[in-house]
Amino acid sequence: MDEDLGAFDPTIPEEGPSAPPAGWLDDVQGYQGHGGADPGHDPMYPPPPAYSPQPELNRNTSVPEVRVPVVSEDIARTALLKFVESKWNYSTKPARNMTFRTLEPVVVYRYWLESYTETRTSAWACEPFYGQTVDGPQYGLSPPPWEVPVPPPQRYEDQVQMTRVPHSSFVKVCHKCNGCGRTRCTHCSGRGRKRCVRCRNGRIRRNGKSAHCSSCHGRGHKTCSFCHGHGHKTCSVCDGKQNLMHFIQLTITWKNNIDNFIPDRQPDFPDEKFSKVKGDSFFVDENQLVYPIYGFPDQEICNASKKFITDHLTRFSSTCRILQQRQTIELVPLTHASYTYNGKNFDYFLYGLENKVYVSKYPTSCSIM
Repeated sequence: MDEDLGAFDPTIPEEGPSAPPAGWLDDVQGYQGHGGADPGHDPMYPPPPAYSPQPELNRNTSVPEVRVPVVSEDIARTALLKFVESKWNYSTKPARNMTFRTLEPVVVYRYWLESYTETRTSAWACEPFYGQTVDGPQYGLSPPPWEVPVPPPQRYEDQVQMTRVPHSSFVKVCHKCNGCGRTRCTHCSGRGRKRCVRCRNGRIRRNGKSAHCSSCHGRGHKTCSFCHGHGHKTCSVCDGKQNLMHFIQLTITWKNNIDNFIPDRQPDFPDEKFSKVKGDSFFVDENQLVYPIYGFPDQEICNASKKFITDHLTRFSSTCRILQQRQTIELVPLTHASYTYNGKNFDYFLYGLENKVYVSKYPTSCSIM
């Protein structure tokens, strides 16, 4: 039995729920529907119609023509030498002595669509009440979610910011400790002591004889290490202040949603290599809403533009505010280099503005014995 461990203080309550129970918090006009302080139930507010731009029908965007860059033999050889020197098992001799057969530029365009969006959700939050100013309904009605002023970050920069909704604050007794400021220790049931698990009533058997327990010094119990023998702990929610200030916290999320497309123009070249290099952005179109590209020589780019723009408008306009869109076409350099070495034909690719090299087969390799 635990009676011999001492009595607990009945005025100190057991721990209550970590979140306010249903009905504990008042409704705030324009923010109804919160499930108490349940973090898994944060309402999302679609922007009002005035915040959602509507696209003009049958509007398109034209793109200027662009010249495809040509790579010289010197540049192609230098790039291959740099690549070979980075591989310990490749010899530089073939790269120095090869004879170029052709340097064939391949026209590769990459299309990007960025939609910079803003999303707003809200949830109840609280903090210990130390006597700070309470911005409550006595100062007026809380503004709707999309009318709470929040300065936006730099365009196309992902960021999350939290702010209090004006006039949504009020003070209530702490739900965790019922305003006591302390809660009963759950490890010792509020008694401040725990039964020693190494002995029975302070005695142990040692070498067949009864002896004092060295762990509890023969007392049969030990001071609770969690509450240091007090039988209670400071309330973890109100920090012992007995009251909490509740308020609605608005979470604003800015996100740059990006899609890109690059046509497969060279079956022998792995397209995933393009993701690690830069291209020449010869066309950038930026507005609150952009429109599909038409009349561009590569019809696949036109199709991707139309598809992505329609998809972004469908995905984001119902739940987010589209602040800005930007579509970009890059010319990504790709050159197919063919050469001869020791009477045999080989090839490789130069790609990106960085003139990186992709080789599927190189003439000779060295081995370390």
